[in-house]
Amino acid sequence: MTPVELSRTVLRAVRRAVEGGELRVAVPEKASVTVPGAGGWGDYATNIALQLARPAGETPRRVAELLRPHLAGAHGVSGVEITGPGFLNISLGSTASTALVEEILRRGPRYGFVEVVEGDGTSHDGTTDHPVHLRAPHDPRALVLMDVIARLLRSQGTPVRTSCETRPEPEWTAALRIDVDAYGTPAAPAAHAAPVPLDVNVRPVPAPDLAELLSLGPDAARWALLHPAAHDRPRPTADLLVQGEGNPLFRVRYAYARTLAVSRNAADLGFTAQPGDVEEDVQDEDTSSTPTPLLTHLADHPRLLARAAAHRAPDLLARHLVAVADATLPLLPTTLPLGDEKPLAAHRARLALAEAAGVVLAGGLSLLGIDAPEHL
Repeated sequence: MTPVELSRTVLRAVRRAVEGGELRVAVPEKASVTVPGAGGWGDYATNIALQLARPAGETPRRVAELLRPHLAGAHGVSGVEITGPGFLNISLGSTASTALVEEILRRGPRYGFVEVVEGDGTSHDGTTDHPVHLRAPHDPRALVLMDVIARLLRSQGTPVRTSCETRPEPEWTAALRIDVDAYGTPAAPAAHAAPVPLDVNVRPVPAPDLAELLSLGPDAARWALLHPAAHDRPRPTADLLVQGEGNPLFRVRYAYARTLAVSRNAADLGFTAQPGDVEEDVQDEDTSSTPTPLLTHLADHPRLLARAAAHRAPDLLARHLVAVADATLPLLPTTLPLGDEKPLAAHRARLALAEAAGVVLAGGLSLLGIDAPEHL
């Protein structure tokens, strides 16, 4: 179950409580679902009870108590606890993790993308986005950020057009894999032209040294420009070329390459991935390799893409990929049988989870315009 699906589950619980006369409130359009904070419990938490308390004329904890049984009985939910003033903390069962992995493998690199209904510009969740016109100055970092912001917005079903004030030098636009739709100042839209695009100026803190930036190559250069927040100064140094744990770009690309390697090794051993319960015991398992954090990050991927697009912040995606990679690497040693051990259902399930992580890492790197190498 993805955070988007869980959000809908929370709203259905509110609707049932309203229809049953337990709550007298208008059912909101959205319910926030996040990873539990300090003192939290389970896989996800929602503040819906705090949101509804005042209009319902109840305390947040009382609202949470009314919603809890409706949530606890939902498909894919294995437990619900109330923490703090009224946060509902939700634990997902193994069937939910199986469904999550199945969905990622089915959607492939487009997992987390909004599916748009052909012809009317409306997404499957009923929302309609106005087109966005992104403008950038003649600056390498601005153009790279604009390129990725456009990719993120398009992934969420938003039509985008990009433009630059002047045509930049072809040698560095090619070196940084920059593609711009138009140059110069566009003409004003004709009267009654619909819909009018939203103008957004992309003006981050510039990169300090173009020559040093280009010396890194396209992948490391783009990472150097995208990983810091737009208001932070990028540091395009040779450290980004080091193949070591201290280099976050290396960890992301290495984790992806390792997911492909374990799939190849599994094929050599004669077994394939099969989504299932990843919590079953395997021989000599190290408790530090528990896949729960990875499942949480993978399930959060659609929400993260939507947030990065809404805030026009590629750095959110870059940091998310580092978190996915760091949660993936401890899992990989447990995906293959040890010694003479026969492949178990847990091995197949963990292999499927590793492949799902690889899908998310490759899809995220693609959105950043960075190659995902098969061997590293």
